[in-house]
Amino acid sequence: MSYLTSVLDKSPIRDGGTPEQALRDSLRLAQHAEHLGYHRYWFAEHHATPQLASPAPEVLAAWVLAQTARIRVGTGGVMLRHYAPYKVAETFNLLASLAPGRVDLGIGKAPGGLPASTAALAAGRTPAGAFEQQLHDLEGFLSSSLPADHPHAAAQARPLPRTPPERFLLGSSPQSARLAAELGWRFVYAAHFDGDPRSIEAAFNAYRAVSSQAPLLATVAFAAPTAEAAARHLGALRIYKLHLGPGQTVNLPNPDAAAEYARQVGVADYRIEETHPSVLSGDAQHVRRALDDLHQRFGVGEFILDAPVADLDARLTSLELLSPAPRAAVA
Repeated sequence: MSYLTSVLDKSPIRDGGTPEQALRDSLRLAQHAEHLGYHRYWFAEHHATPQLASPAPEVLAAWVLAQTARIRVGTGGVMLRHYAPYKVAETFNLLASLAPGRVDLGIGKAPGGLPASTAALAAGRTPAGAFEQQLHDLEGFLSSSLPADHPHAAAQARPLPRTPPERFLLGSSPQSARLAAELGWRFVYAAHFDGDPRSIEAAFNAYRAVSSQAPLLATVAFAAPTAEAAARHLGALRIYKLHLGPGQTVNLPNPDAAAEYARQVGVADYRIEETHPSVLSGDAQHVRRALDDLHQRFGVGEFILDAPVADLDARLTSLELLSPAPRAAVA
């Protein structure tokens, strides 16, 4: 295999299960992924979502780092709009000092929740500036490179780790790709939001025009012993795109969440579009062939695989079937 494979985890809560159980499942999956030879294990950030137990991915990353030995662990991603860049830099410098050479800082732009959560996260804070400026400030704190005339130039994000966290920007546009490249960050294309090959190619080309590194591609991928078993576990996956006005769209997991989002922002005239996410599913041979095709077509250097299934045994099986390690090594 000529590419790396890694995992994105949202700590889904099983039907009839508990958040505590979901978090234990995440730890077990991360430890198994390490055993199987996966390169990274990332946690996503979602607020006030009944089906998910991952509002603070940096906390989950710390917990898993403490109970693994080799696999890189991090976030996919921290939603920077909610936080002061200085605090994010402090947190990840601390993690990188606790687990040298194993910490990833992935940053996202989306809110990761409904407007009520976004408003609560912003309570008592000065409104955040433009995302691009926030990201530049974060890089400045992490690399101690803020310009002398920056209002926070005297603030140092300590401790200063021997090996800093590796930095990633998650996105699905050429603009995000260029921003990542200009900062010297890795770029992760979010194919689970937009799997259109033309969009992937445009973002990858924008990144490669500035950076010599290969982009990563995050995608929904799930394997089972048979295609029929995979289909049963996945069910009818849908994403509901909420159209609030010209150029204003938000992706939600179900129609109720979309309607609630519109209610919370006070929009009465909206439209909900049911879409099918880009999903690689089936037996192991089929999913591996799909990954191989994407690698060959776009030059993907690493895949971040998101399995949208809460059942622990099914997720463990999928990890094993798509394992980057030889079968004999994981038996």
